[in-house]
Parts: sequence; structure tokens; C-alpha cells
Amino acid sequence: MRRRLYEYVVAQGREVGRNEAAEAAGVARTLAAHHLDRLAEVGLLESGSRRLTGRSGPGAGRPAKVYTRARAERAVSLPARDYRTAAELLAEAAEQAGLDAGLCTAARRRGEALRGSAAPCGGLDEAMEMLAARGYEPHLEGVEGVAGEVARVVRMRNCPFHAVAERFPPLVCGMNLALLEGLLGTDGSVRARMDARPGECCVVVEASKSNID
Repeated sequence: MRRRLYEYVVAQGREVGRNEAAEAAGVARTLAAHHLDRLAEVGLLESGSRRLTGRSGPGAGRPAKVYTRARAERAVSLPARDYRTAAELLAEAAEQAGLDAGLCTAARRRGEALRGSAAPCGGLDEAMEMLAARGYEPHLEGVEGVAGEVARVVRMRNCPFHAVAERFPPLVCGMNLALLEGLLGTDGSVRARMDARPGECCVVVEASKSNID
């Protein structure tokens, strides 16, 4: 139950109230509140309060307790390992040596290896499944084009390389793009491209131009 509530809050990408979470999980509000507060106590969620009615002033009602995913990162390793330090040292050395192109080549090969013998990704729904399996937390977003048409774009709420990307953004974001190009393919129905936005992965996935045409 606690995991289900956590995953629901995370998937919304916004503040979630107790009533909404309880309805989504199919449990009573008091039970949902108990588990949500426990998740906040251990640092997996952050809690606050605001009026969910959108009104203010007299008659607007009392502020409700809301929850979002905690910004802090959690990891468990038994026995203790420190892969982040190794990754940061390697990234620093690669950046200083100007190894961006070589890193992207290796990342693209790794993406192709992860895809195996499968054909390039066949569409955005399939891309979302592949990205979800890699921990990117994808979600669809509509983007209005020049002629007023709305195109679908897959954005990702999580970057699996966030900690290292914060210190070495050009190097790691370029590596991430190359990895996804290898994973999804570059001659199929979708394409990956850079479109950085605060709080999300630097890469988005959209229908390829040939597929749109």
C-alpha cells in the first residue's frame, strides 16, 4: 500500500492531496494519510499545505495537506559501494581530456546492445515502455505546433544520471542522448533530441520527421 501511494504521487509530477491519493489507491482517506505521513517521515516524500479549491479569503476552506516526491536521493548498497564517486572522477577525467565524442560513441553502442536484435522503436507508446524500464519515468505532453496542431512529446521526470549530470552537464547529457539514440534507434518512428527543462531529463522523445510527414 505504501509503495502504491508513493508511486502514484511520483507519477503525477505535482502536489497530491490525501483525498486524491486515497481514491487512486482505493482506500480510506485516514489510511492513505497514515502511509503518506510515514513516507514523509522517512524522507521519501515532502509534505506541505495549500488550498486545493484554488480560492482564497473567507469561505475558501482550510488548507489541505499535500505531498510531492522528496528532492533528496536515496540509495542502498550492501555491502557499501561508492559508484557515484567513481562516476564523477571518470567524468571529470573525460571532460578534461576532451573525450566527449568517444564517450558518446560508447554510449550509443551500449544503447544498441541493450536493444539487442530488436527493430528500432516503433512508436511513442513503445518508447515509453522502454524508458520506464530504464527508470526515466516518462510521460506524454502535448506541444502546439506552428499551424496550431498538437504533437505528442515524451518527457521524462527522472534522469538516472542526475547526480553526475549536475556536475558535468554537457558531458553527461550528451552521453545520455547518445545512449537513448542507441536504445530507441535513429532510423525508426521516433527520435531523441535535447530539450532541457529544470527538474526533468535533458532529453525528449518525439515522432521522427519522416514519420510525421
